[in-house]
Amino acid sequence: MSVLIETSLGDLVFDLYFEKCPTATRNFISLCKIKYYNNCLFFNIKQNFIAQSGDPTNTGKGGHSIYHLLRKNKESDVKGEIFFDSETHKDLKHNKAGLLCMANKSTKNTNASQFYVTTTNRHLDNLDSNHTIFGEVAEGLEDVLLNKINETYTDLEGRPLQPVRIKHTVVLFDPFEEQPLPGLQSLIPDRSPSPINDDLGDAGLVVDAERIEDEQMKEKLKQKEARSRAVVLEMIGDIEDADQKPPENVLFVCKLNPATSSDDLDLIFSRFGKIKSCEVMRDHATRESLCYAFIEFDARESCEEAYFKMENVMIDDRRIHVDFSQSVSKLWNNVRRNKNGLRSASIKYDQAHERRDKFEYKNLNRRSDSKYELVHESSSRDKKRKREDDGGRRDSRDYRDKRRDDRDYRQSSKSKDDQYDRRDYDDRDRGRKSRDRR
Repeated sequence: MSVLIETSLGDLVFDLYFEKCPTATRNFISLCKIKYYNNCLFFNIKQNFIAQSGDPTNTGKGGHSIYHLLRKNKESDVKGEIFFDSETHKDLKHNKAGLLCMANKSTKNTNASQFYVTTTNRHLDNLDSNHTIFGEVAEGLEDVLLNKINETYTDLEGRPLQPVRIKHTVVLFDPFEEQPLPGLQSLIPDRSPSPINDDLGDAGLVVDAERIEDEQMKEKLKQKEARSRAVVLEMIGDIEDADQKPPENVLFVCKLNPATSSDDLDLIFSRFGKIKSCEVMRDHATRESLCYAFIEFDARESCEEAYFKMENVMIDDRRIHVDFSQSVSKLWNNVRRNKNGLRSASIKYDQAHERRDKFEYKNLNRRSDSKYELVHESSSRDKKRKREDDGGRRDSRDYRDKRRDDRDYRQSSKSKDDQYDRRDYDDRDRGRKSRDRR
């Protein structure tokens, strides 16, 4: 391992080929020592191709080699050029992801400070003869380089929409430490440059007044919206006053076990301070627990201490949740205002149940449970049988009526036929007698 590069997306550790590429390796290590790469952006990221950086201007057109910087330094005797030559080898090919290479001016032997890292495993044949491969990623290949930097969203020119920046560089091992470049020590700063906050722009030191002004405007709009909502709640009678604030000494407890009573909570929370009132909310009709309660402390400090220490505590096999009674302040006020009314209603309800229980107990004492059940069973059975009998009688009655009607009809029709026959017989006798007389 030779160099550690800390980026805004994670750390990358590079192993350098200092034996095969001494010029490029010395240049890279020296620039890292003088913190030349600090705050440089990855200004060109092509997915499944390369990620390029090393230009302090972040444009892709700047950057100087360490040899050029030493030549401009008066304390250095190095006669370096603006660029240094490429160091290509037949056994070093662009055939995997994570290779550290020098970027040049589209022509060979024009290397300065810019470098790129390959992000694909396919063979990039067109880069082999022009670019120097002087290292590879030893740590952070899959997590940082391929998963984060390579998948960063960019514009059409390859510039990331969210800045990916080199925060710091650390030389872990310098093979040229015994033979340093003349004048290099004078270029090393006393401290690393201040990191740039991308939220405040590339300058990092000048506060964006327009952005802060927009945030203040948004905050004012939120306050006005909250005020208007409070006024609406006051108009509809949900709260008494729009400026009403929730009590600071009241704790809201929820997710309670239905078996937990007010006395239980009073005993548990009393260790934090004096309690004015503790009430588990119950249904006004059934008096069943609604599984939440309000605890009013004498001091605000006691309420805060209970809030920090009683969150997610197990009570009666249930993990409770505590909060300050802000969203339910109206309910708490109504409960305190109508506590006596609710209590009297519950007493009346309990008394009614007691009277009903006494009445049922007296009735059961008059006759045994078995007799009571038998009476009910026999009565239901009798009713059913009676309904069936009534239906049978009704059917038989209808049948008899029908038979009677049929008999009457036949008898009436037979009598008519007899009358017709008798009349005809009389007519025949009368005619015979008249003929005999003649």
